[in-house]
Amino acid sequence: MESLIGKTRTMLDDIKVEYHPHSRIPSTIHPFSEFTRRRPTEDTIPRSASPWEPFRTRLDFEVAEIALAATMTKDQTNRLFELVRRAASAKEDFTLQSHDEVRTLWKMASERFTPFETSVISVPHQGEAHEYKMYSRCLWSWALDLMRDSRFAPHFTFDAQHLYKFNGARFVRFIDEPWTANAFWDAQSRLPQDAKPLAFILYADKAKLSSFGTAKGYPIIVRIANLPVEIRNSTGVGGGRVVGWLPIVKEDPKHSKKKSFVNFKNAVWHESFLKLLEAVIVHSKSGYWFECWDRIQRLLWPLILILSADYEEQCVMSLIRGLKGKFPCPVCLVPQDEQSVLSDAHPLRTSTESLNILNTARSASTQKEKEQQLKAYSLRDVENCFGKVSYCDVHRALSFDRLHTNNAGMWGDHLWSELQFWLEDLGREAAVKIDANFDALPRWRNLKHFSHVVGIDFNDGSTHEDISKMIIFAAQSVLSRTHSELGYLLLCCIRCYVDLDIYAALEVHTEDTIAAGRDALSQFSTLMDLYIEKSHPETNKNWNFPKKHLLTHLFDDIIAKGVTRNYNTKPNEKMHGPLRAIYHRQTNFKDVAPQVCTTRLLYAYTDNLKATIEPDATETPEGVVIAMARVQLGARQGDFSFADIEQSYATDRAFFGFRIKLNQFLNDSLPNNAIPLPNETRIRFQACDQITEFRYLRVNYEYDCVMIKTEHQPFFARLIYMFRCKVGGTELSIALIHPYDVGIGVRRRQDLDLGLWRVRAKPRSSSEFVFVDSIIRGAALASDPEAVNDYFVIDTIDTDIFLRMKALQDSSGLRFRHQ
Repeated sequence: MESLIGKTRTMLDDIKVEYHPHSRIPSTIHPFSEFTRRRPTEDTIPRSASPWEPFRTRLDFEVAEIALAATMTKDQTNRLFELVRRAASAKEDFTLQSHDEVRTLWKMASERFTPFETSVISVPHQGEAHEYKMYSRCLWSWALDLMRDSRFAPHFTFDAQHLYKFNGARFVRFIDEPWTANAFWDAQSRLPQDAKPLAFILYADKAKLSSFGTAKGYPIIVRIANLPVEIRNSTGVGGGRVVGWLPIVKEDPKHSKKKSFVNFKNAVWHESFLKLLEAVIVHSKSGYWFECWDRIQRLLWPLILILSADYEEQCVMSLIRGLKGKFPCPVCLVPQDEQSVLSDAHPLRTSTESLNILNTARSASTQKEKEQQLKAYSLRDVENCFGKVSYCDVHRALSFDRLHTNNAGMWGDHLWSELQFWLEDLGREAAVKIDANFDALPRWRNLKHFSHVVGIDFNDGSTHEDISKMIIFAAQSVLSRTHSELGYLLLCCIRCYVDLDIYAALEVHTEDTIAAGRDALSQFSTLMDLYIEKSHPETNKNWNFPKKHLLTHLFDDIIAKGVTRNYNTKPNEKMHGPLRAIYHRQTNFKDVAPQVCTTRLLYAYTDNLKATIEPDATETPEGVVIAMARVQLGARQGDFSFADIEQSYATDRAFFGFRIKLNQFLNDSLPNNAIPLPNETRIRFQACDQITEFRYLRVNYEYDCVMIKTEHQPFFARLIYMFRCKVGGTELSIALIHPYDVGIGVRRRQDLDLGLWRVRAKPRSSSEFVFVDSIIRGAALASDPEAVNDYFVIDTIDTDIFLRMKALQDSSGLRFRHQ
């Protein structure tokens, strides 16, 4: 990647990288086309000739891994080994003899990783000491193991960066990874000049292990913020790892819900977590010199940069009193009765202030006075383990959790149930229409398709997210202003919420998108205030709850710690499933914590070994023809003459005059695209000439509706037929499309209120040809049940189409009001 510092001219989309002053690296400017943050790939790194050790052969390891994954008994394992030995070819030896031998090898293998250790913590309650077991791996040793791994160590970023993109007038800052945001930069500024931040992301939450939730676990999962998100959020070796298993205090009917017992449970949590942090605490005082994979000595300085947790867990981490406290936010001092007001700012909590309040209260002359002082700030009489880590402010490390705050919270628990209230008010027919409209929506990759949603309880945040993305298009013909004034007002609120949630989901943020996101939050706040005022006499709903208030911290967290996927709990909660599988298949259901932790460690070893033996390969799918770097045609059907095509589609008006229309298109378009006509002669395909049909188009998203670029503004169309043909010596990729670009005229007020972009289909006989490389991306269009040939562009399916449609709406000059 060549730096262009000192070049005479800055070009549109140039990227500027500004490194932290402590790095002593000068700022650089790069052309957008050359900018990359890719590091050496695994293919460039030497591999061990026998990475499966301590197993004697690769075959030994692979068969043993099957036995582990299938949870075979001792007898089954021995029988399997006997069969394999009998069937083994002379090419590779299978040497394992018994279950006992393979258990010994697994034990030897597990010792190559930082092991789990058992600690006993003692916490007093009611004059009696209570002991609990804490299972943990040394957090610092685990991180150093990862840095010794030559597959991942080159991907670490140790110096904070500010990134900018030139928009033609100025450089606009953009943020994605944690090291591009402010907290990483500020932390490095506070460290000694030679120190390199090694930033941890920690997650903890109870997980249901049994089907009915009677058996629970309490895993702690760690990720390294210095690694890129593709590695960090993966399930592979460099991704999240279980490094701790917290004890769960059983409820005592005599003490449950009493302040002293709740404090006791919090004290057990923090004393246990302290065991995990012991080495980090030591090295956070003076750093740790370490020779990295590249033989460079670095002064590593551990930071607890991000704590990823749902609201209930954040209350435990920050030691506040939660929902019913005077100040229920773990980040700021918002009064309990002002959580619904999103426009007001409140003083931020700090760890230093919280510790001072605790120490002052503990010096009070009476228990009553101490309790009053702590209660005034909604704090608990417990010392916070994170306070022992230098440069760690627990209130700043706590981060916006989109899964529980938005998807399962603001939407799933509140807006969705509120919407169903108004649907019930309209009667059963409204619910039937909503379900039918959902079923009629087009399918989209990575988006659940629903045939029934009303009246069904969903407890999955991802499912709720998918419903929220589609609800506007399914409900716009049902909850109209005339049918339900308050239901319609709520639908306008929901549109604002969905916009806000998509801004929260962006994988790259700029100064401009953050400003647009804050504006979306302001619109949502204003509209919700109006709805609450008008609807309260009928619904009597209380909108004062933390998950509504936490939205006020969303964009501050993005500026501080990068985009929300850096700290969303979703990747961590996906790890609960494998833990449940271990519980059901590989434990005896007694004292399960050490069994789950040990087995999870073995799976981590097998993951590591398989990644070493067979690294993922990136290949072009079979049968795919690359038309451009971003456009792919596939599913080749064969060569067909124009006569064959026109005969096969004789009843389809889109194919009327197919050959003549194609001749005209090429004769007009090729010169306009600076492509010379062959021999300077007009093209005249004959009926016997052939073209090659394809039925697969991948252009970012592979679907039958597309967004097509033009000289002025893009338009939408449905794909009818795709093919390749030769003109002279040039092979061209062309699509026959059904355009949806009839002028709409004056747009309906409801469309403007709900942010709907309506498109209208031309007659099918007005089909057109376009070059495949003019297709920007795939699109999903929802038909309007009340207007034939009218469709809405579903701009909520992903962040890319959302931003493109925002730009299209802005360029149209129309004011999409959201009420």
